[in-house]
Formats: sequence, C-alpha cells, structure tokens
Amino acid sequence: MNPKQPLAQADTTPPSNFLLDIAPLVLTAAILMVQFFVFKDFTPHIPLACGILITGLFMKLRGRSWEGMESRFLKVVKIGLPAMIILMGVGMLIGAWIISGTVPTILYYGFSIFSPASFLFSVCLICAIISVATGTSWGTIGTVGLAMMGIGMGLGIPVHFTGGAIVSGAFFGDKMSPLSDTTNLTPAAAGVDLWDHIRGMLPTTIPAMITALALYAWIGMGYGNDSIDLSAIKELQSALAANYNISLLTLIPALVVIGAAMFKMPAIPTVLSGVVVASLVAFFMQGVGVSQIFDVLQNGFKSETGLDVVDQLLSKGGVMSMTWVITLTIFALAFIGSLEHYGTLKAIMNKINAVVKSRFGLVLSTYGSVIGVGTLIGDVYTTLVLPGRLLKDKYQEMGYKRTTLTRSIEDSGTLLSPLIPWNMGGSFVAATLGIATLTYAPFAFACWLSPLFGLLWAALGKFTPRDDTPQPAAKKVSLKKVKKLTVREA
Repeated sequence: MNPKQPLAQADTTPPSNFLLDIAPLVLTAAILMVQFFVFKDFTPHIPLACGILITGLFMKLRGRSWEGMESRFLKVVKIGLPAMIILMGVGMLIGAWIISGTVPTILYYGFSIFSPASFLFSVCLICAIISVATGTSWGTIGTVGLAMMGIGMGLGIPVHFTGGAIVSGAFFGDKMSPLSDTTNLTPAAAGVDLWDHIRGMLPTTIPAMITALALYAWIGMGYGNDSIDLSAIKELQSALAANYNISLLTLIPALVVIGAAMFKMPAIPTVLSGVVVASLVAFFMQGVGVSQIFDVLQNGFKSETGLDVVDQLLSKGGVMSMTWVITLTIFALAFIGSLEHYGTLKAIMNKINAVVKSRFGLVLSTYGSVIGVGTLIGDVYTTLVLPGRLLKDKYQEMGYKRTTLTRSIEDSGTLLSPLIPWNMGGSFVAATLGIATLTYAPFAFACWLSPLFGLLWAALGKFTPRDDTPQPAAKKVSLKKVKKLTVREA
C-alpha cells in the first residue's frame, strides 16, 4: 500500500469544530438530565454507557475507528483500578470497624459531646466525626442527620440552620476520610497519591470547618435550652452500649490506620492492615466468630439493635456494598477516556489555554470546570474525574503540584454537590432531610467557605506548592517519523 494514500485520507477528515467536538458531552448530559428529572432515577450508569456509544458514533462520523477509542478508554479505566481496589478494601474496613465496635464507640463518645446550648456546633461536629469514621456523607445524613433534624425541631431551631450544620459536617467527613469513594477517586484520576491529596486539602478544609463551627456556636447560643429532654440521644447511646463492648481499646483499628497514614504507608496495605486489626478486635473483644467475620467482610453487617436509627447507620460495609460505586467509576472513566480520544477534552483545553495565564486563573478555571460539569451533568463522580483528566497536564505545564488541582476539584465538587438542587448530592439531601436545597445551602458554611479559601490562597500565593520535578527535555523527531506517526493516526 502506498503510504501517501492514508495521508491523503486524513486530509479529507472534517476540520475541527468546537460544537462538534463537545457534542458527545452535551448529548450525554441531556440524557443524564432526563434520567434525573424525568425518570426521577439518580442512577447514572446507563446514561454514561449511552455516552460511550454516542462518542463512538461521532468517531465513526469523523472516519475514525472504535478500536482506537476502546484502547484509550481501557487505559483510563486502568488508571482507576487502584482506587477501585481501595474501595473494595474500604468496604471490608467499614464492616470490620462495625463488628469490632470501632464505629459504635466513635458514635457513643460523639453523642456524649452533644448539649442543647451548643446544638448546631455539636451536630456539625458529630456528623463530621461519623462521616470521617464511615467515609460516607449520604449514610451520615440518612441516619444521624435525619435524627438530628427531628431533635432540632423539638429544640425550636429553624430547619435551615440544622440542615446546614448537618450537611457541613457530613460532607467535610466525606471529603477528608480515606474511606470515602470521592477521596479515593479524585487523586486516582489526576495521578496523585491518596495521602498527598488528603494533606493537600487541609489548608482550605480546616479553616473552613473552624469558621463554620464558630458560626454555628454563635448562632446556636440563641436557641440553647438546658431544660430540653435529651432522651433521644440517651436512647441511641443505650442501644450502642447494650449491643457492643464500648471501650477505648476498640479504637485501636482506627489508630492503626491513622498511624499507617502518618508513616506514609501505601493506601492499600493501610486499609488492609485496618481490616486485619479490626477483625482481631471483633474476635477477642466482641465475640464474633471467624465465619461471621468473613461473611461481614464480603456482604456487610446487618445491625439488629431494635433502634431504627442505629440499625440504619450500622447496617453496611462489605465488598459487595461497593459494587454500585465501582461500576459507576468504570462507566465514568470509560466515558471520559472516550471523550479524550475523540478530542472533546482537547477542544475544551484549547479554550482554557487561551485565557489561563496565571496561578489564580488556573485555580479559578478548575473551579469553573468542576462547577460547570456538576451543573451540566449532575453526576458527582464524572464531575470529579473529568476536570482531573482535563487539567492535570496544565498544572504540570505551569509548574504547580497536582495536589492543588485535586484539592480544588474536591472543594468545588464534593463540597458544592449538596448545594446544587439537581446534582445527585443536592437531590439526595433534599429528599432525605425534607428541606429544599436552596433553603439550607446558605447555611452549609463549611461547603462554600472551602472554595473561597482556595481562591484566597491562590490569590496570595499561599499553600499552592510549586512542582520542582525536572521535566524531560523534548525529543527531536525526524520528518520521516512524523509522516509515519501521521499515517498510523489516520
């Protein structure tokens, strides 16, 4: 075959057009909107699968093969495999921490700090503790958060204050917990170590949380009343104490995981060491048999304390509990890999390159892309992964560490998702707590203060570390090799 023939074929390919480049993303977003708002189904798996097929059809229209796109999206899915393995380990860890008494002990002592005079402060702090311990904001909101809404109403505290405190605490924990799916997925998509990512989030998350707690303490003082009956809290503690051996020794599994993180152990052995230690504590302190431990690690734990709030919170864990998230991660990564190969991300990146010239502009463009995807698509997982894939090379090009990228993604993705009414996060919270998203959103202080601190640090040049890793020198490519590469690409 004459090598010039494919070259001529490549020249007849329709020229790049921005609207055509982003068409698969826009059409997939439209399908997701129908799924969310018309069908009232917040499961994005099938719309994302449709998005992969749509991108393949546009590839065909441009005379390109499915095989090339498939090869690319499989490589992107492979990038997420470590995060998926961590998530399976986290499923086992949650189950092990429950049967060992670690989570029940954290809950028991967490409820002990509750007092009516500082209700909002306590609610935010309790939800943060529980969410960090379990790695799930949704689970915290659907159990303890729901109970706190009822207590708050009994105390005469407006629902928008209580809802804001619950959301602030729950999503703070979701963002900072090494057990959280979003905390594992975001650095994986951008090629950042999990523990580096968590440390990188401290400069925005901690000041935001401290400020939020101070505001809740100040607001809550006007509603406190020490004569209020706290029987609901006592009932929760009694149920925990009656079914578990509550002891500081049951906190050893948590200390092991924290210690491993401090010594910078890799995430997978850190999680698995927590599983092993928690299983030993369950065997020796809670009297759980080996067979039951294996079953819980695989299928999760089913709590039967007789108290609905406690049973809902503690009935979780196991490898199988992570299948929903893992399969969604596969679809999201495959869709984004397809968009990469088709040229959607490159087209968007070209627009960004035209305007991003500074450190502040770089961080601001990250926020804008995350909020844009979160608003357009409404799927929190795609919202976290797509900007990471889109901007990771830009941060490297401008000489900044990608930990600032992953921090900015979580600041404007994980934390702002419950503040967008049609996002999965906002829809879930509104439906669970029975309060409109825009009603509690202004009072979810920690959620919107964190990105503001991120912009402040970017403007001041603080906590935005440079990447001093030397970049490899560009290799000279001969004209003959360029022609061969062009033929192969065509």
